[in-house]
Amino acid sequence: MSAANSTIRSMTGFAEARVEENGWRLRMSIRSVNHRFLDPHIRLPEGLERLEPHIRQALRERLRRGHVEVTLHAESTGLAAVHVNADVAEAYLQAAAKLRKKFKLDAEPDLIALFRLPGVVNGATQPGSEQEEALAQSVRACLAQGLERLNEMRAAEGRALTGEMRGLLQGIAERAERLEELTKRMVPVHAERLTARLNELLAATTIDPARIAQEAAFLAERGDTSEELARLRSHIDQFKAALSSGGEVGKKLDFLLQEMQREANTLLSKSPGVETDGLAITELGLEIKSQIEKLREQVQNVE
Repeated sequence: MSAANSTIRSMTGFAEARVEENGWRLRMSIRSVNHRFLDPHIRLPEGLERLEPHIRQALRERLRRGHVEVTLHAESTGLAAVHVNADVAEAYLQAAAKLRKKFKLDAEPDLIALFRLPGVVNGATQPGSEQEEALAQSVRACLAQGLERLNEMRAAEGRALTGEMRGLLQGIAERAERLEELTKRMVPVHAERLTARLNELLAATTIDPARIAQEAAFLAERGDTSEELARLRSHIDQFKAALSSGGEVGKKLDFLLQEMQREANTLLSKSPGVETDGLAITELGLEIKSQIEKLREQVQNVE
């Protein structure tokens, strides 16, 4: 397995890339935050809108999840990169002429002001031209550079997240081990409760053997947490394995946390009561739930 595949990446990151070539000075910023799916938002200068599908495809190839904002700033550095849309300029001039005639105005159109109107002058080259293809190639190079830097930052954030999650997992495992020790010590307590309940039933006028068996089964099940603890340990092991395997494991980790939370809730529901050990078991169960919630906060940022 390659190093890239064995690394967990955060969905949070920022990168900036710059390219100056083919008569253009390009600056691209890429910002990403957590999101359930890949959610790209692309802002391009006027005249470069045709490049958006290529940028979206590149994002899909390099990223899997996250709200991603891509902003491109383009500045021409030579005349070859400037394009005047004569049709748009003519439409503005015709509109100005109509207004002059209607309101009997003497002012002549300002050529410099005309160039500033939307759509008259832009940095794009003619569609399908060699200049446009050269510009598109420069934009792709800028995007590749930005995505490389973004993923480097996301990988660094992922390594930090992995360390924090391993620490939280260790805390859960230690509490689960302590909880198992306490529940074993509670076995005699459950036996005493069962004996007391049986004596109460046997003292009655009519004894129903089925009811006695039912009470015995209920109390035994009430105090048995071995299955919940075994499943919790299994989920912890699977979580650790996913962290080690790396890659796009965010959704899997989130599912495992749901299962861990389910087991923690069941453990709390089986808390034996107000005895000293019983209170300790309740406290440990609450601490496990708290650790799981902290893990969930971290996992929300994992790709």
